[in-house]
Amino acid sequence: MAAYEVIFCIVNDGFSDVVMDAAREAGARGGTVMHARGTANREAEKFFGISVQPEKEIVMILVPAEIKDDVLRALYREAGLKTDGQGIAFAMPVDDAVGVGGEQPAGDDEK
Repeated sequence: MAAYEVIFCIVNDGFSDVVMDAAREAGARGGTVMHARGTANREAEKFFGISVQPEKEIVMILVPAEIKDDVLRALYREAGLKTDGQGIAFAMPVDDAVGVGGEQPAGDDEK
C-alpha cells in the first residue's frame, strides 16, 4: 500500500479556500490550486442535476494514506455536488514522494 495519496478536488471558481479549510480540519497540511475550465455539456448537467459553471479550480492535496478517507468525507460534506462549490473529489495512490517528511529518492545518499 502506498504511504501517500493525492486527492484532486474540482470545484467552482472561488471555492478552493472552502476545500482547503475542510481538508485541514481532517488533517491535511496544504495543497496546490490550479485554475481550469470545465467542458461539461447539457447531458452532464441533466445527469448530475446541476448547472455547470465553466470556470473551475482544481485543488491537489498530498496526504498520508491513513487520513485519505477522512479528507474525502470532509470535502464531500463542505464542497460536494450539493453545495455551492459543486465539487467532485477523487484520490490516487502515490508510488514515491520526496520533500515530504524528509524522504529522499532511493539510492540518493545525503552528501
